[in-house]
Amino acid sequence: MHGIVQEFAPVEDTVSADTSADPSEIKKRSVVIAGHRTSVSLENIFWEKLRDLAANRSLSVNQLVSEIDGKRTGNLSSAIRTYVLTASLVA
Repeated sequence: MHGIVQEFAPVEDTVSADTSADPSEIKKRSVVIAGHRTSVSLENIFWEKLRDLAANRSLSVNQLVSEIDGKRTGNLSSAIRTYVLTASLVA
């Protein structure tokens, strides 16, 4: 089982297109929602797809996460994974 790698730089600074990274490795990154900084743990593949989805909509990752946060009923990490998966199925 992989451990959580903690990175506390802003999401835009740490989400990269590094394809050599293990897609299942969990990274903890900081996001800003409604002016408040919080950390979110997701696998690399979800961070990469989230970044791509945000870019396709001309949004920052923080803006997209804020949208997801506003519509969620459960855990933020789970809501992000569900959003990414659903968007990937529709595309």
